[in-house]
Amino acid sequence: MTKPFILSIIGDDKPGLVDAIASSVAANGGNWQTSQLTHLAGKFAGIVLISLPTEQADALAEQLKALSSTGLSVRVSPAESSGVPSTKASLSVIGPDRPGIVREISQAFSRRDINVLKLNSDIVPAPMTNEPLFQASIAISFSPEQDRLELEAALDLIAEDMTVDIDIDYCED
Repeated sequence: MTKPFILSIIGDDKPGLVDAIASSVAANGGNWQTSQLTHLAGKFAGIVLISLPTEQADALAEQLKALSSTGLSVRVSPAESSGVPSTKASLSVIGPDRPGIVREISQAFSRRDINVLKLNSDIVPAPMTNEPLFQASIAISFSPEQDRLELEAALDLIAEDMTVDIDIDYCED
């Protein structure tokens, strides 16, 4: 029987890291399913969803632990689905860069028991002025009972206070 597992990865970036991880997964009968891998400030970081025969989990963890000699740290964790119904939405945030934008938005989510599914952010030069421009895309999920108007009002206050634009789109199933 196969089960889903999450691999959490971080280490010094260099060629061959993905191959080493993928080879270890394959050698233990695993299947690479979904991943997000990136280079950040000289480090290689990522998260990978694999399916793996349950009895191979310990062997894979040991094989991946051996990669620590290359400066790579990989953690193998069982994955589970919550099965709780939820509403999903996506947000786009854009505005002049300043400290605290992510903190303010994430605190608003935390206070309302809203889960961040994905957050991608970057600082890019603004058109014409070349000033630093913060942009983010955020995917969230929350209880169907969440008051959408109250959430939108809270985000509007943050947008005004932080001088950013926040747009929210609900994903209707």
